Amino acid sequence: MRPFLALLRRDLKLAMRDGGALGTAMGFYLLVVAILPLGLGPDLNLLSRIAPGILWVALLLSALLSLPRMFEIDDEDGSLEVLATGDAPLELVAAAKSLAHWLSTAVPLSLMAPFLGLLLNLDLAAYPALLATLIGGTPAISFIGAICAALTLRSRRGGLLISLLVLPFSIPTLIFGVLATTAVQTGTAEFGPPFMLLLAISLVSVVIAPLAVAAALRFQMQ
Repeated sequence: MRPFLALLRRDLKLAMRDGGALGTAMGFYLLVVAILPLGLGPDLNLLSRIAPGILWVALLLSALLSLPRMFEIDDEDGSLEVLATGDAPLELVAAAKSLAHWLSTAVPLSLMAPFLGLLLNLDLAAYPALLATLIGGTPAISFIGAICAALTLRSRRGGLLISLLVLPFSIPTLIFGVLATTAVQTGTAEFGPPFMLLLAISLVSVVIAPLAVAAALRFQMQ
């Protein structure tokens, strides 16, 4: 457990030291949410209905911006090979780096979403559900993104490839996250079933992703 916590602290410190990645993601998130109402028009009822979908899609796109650097920095300075040959299993390294990405990027973006909901006239009753679904669903984005980041490591234009790989696998997370929030907003459906499915997707991703990431990293370092 100590190696895992040490790796987690290390990656969180690196993320805080290099604040540009989080700043870029948050700036992009704000920009997308602020621009969309201009294109959709002044219909507040329309904005309110589609606000959960806009916030979820914009958060996903924002989180993708920092995924290419998840393993690139360690690969460039040789740290990745040291971690791969160290005492800690590579699966543990992959889990720590994925969790660090979630804590340093996905969680701040999720906490930012309720404030951006004001720009979209989101119903106040839906704010707790929105925050719960984002916190519960974004681990899937970080851990699935880690798999794609490992698969595209050392490839040209890896950022574009990561986007093409992550987006299709994130569709179930988006669907259930939006359904759960919309259920509370409209009152026409139950919040529990889609939220539980969302948590199940995140749990499966947390369990499977470190194994897949470790296998992909071993292949890349051959």
